[in-house]
Amino acid sequence: MSLKSDETKEPKEGMVESMLQLKRLPDAEFEIMKVIWRNPSPITTMQIVDKLSEEKNWKPQTVLTMLVRLVEKEFLTSGKNGRERNYTPAITETDYMQVETGDFMLRYSGNSVGSLIKTMYDGKGITESDLTDLKLWLKEQEE
Repeated sequence: MSLKSDETKEPKEGMVESMLQLKRLPDAEFEIMKVIWRNPSPITTMQIVDKLSEEKNWKPQTVLTMLVRLVEKEFLTSGKNGRERNYTPAITETDYMQVETGDFMLRYSGNSVGSLIKTMYDGKGITESDLTDLKLWLKEQEE
């Protein structure tokens, strides 16, 4: 397995469009991406392992294997600084979440925002405060 080296700190142009064709990340890989997104880039392998050891009981080799997969899937770029390998996200968290949300909407609510909100409200997933915020947001969008 080879690691792709790229020193850019910003997501690649066109990556969002290619994300539309990618499948959703497995939960474990998504956990690694959250650590990377929420820390300054580039982030080293040891920093990732340390952050995850606070929350998970993963062995360093497990994390390394998933990092290689994320590079191969082009979610990350990788470079070396001396003996330490570092990683930079190739897509922003916001862009990935937009793709993930779109996929969720399509699979579970027929791509209908209204249907999704009704289901969440009926299932007590939305509070009155959430509804007030949603109404304010909708009003702002209309202006």
